Amino acid sequence: ILQRMISLNITGHTVETLVDPFGLLSGDRYEFFLEVDVEEEDELYSDKGIGIRVLFVVEDNRSKISNYHLYERGSDKVLDFELEADEELLVLNYCKENIGH
Repeated sequence: ILQRMISLNITGHTVETLVDPFGLLSGDRYEFFLEVDVEEEDELYSDKGIGIRVLFVVEDNRSKISNYHLYERGSDKVLDFELEADEELLVLNYCKENIGH
């Protein structure tokens, strides 16, 4: 998995509440699809655009990113990159602020 540095600019999102039909999971789970602007020089750049799919969990007044992956919008091709710690924090805070919006 490649490590990289981007200036992460989240331009929009969609979010869905995930329903646990069997009640096996504790807390509330959300699936965010973040739209991200990436500079043309960045190795991650795609003219189709880049997105981040985030599984976000809220439990006992704590929230965390359960899982995420970057993908090429339009093709939904998963990209083998990880976010830097500060980028992950930005995504976490973005998701916290946008639950239910």
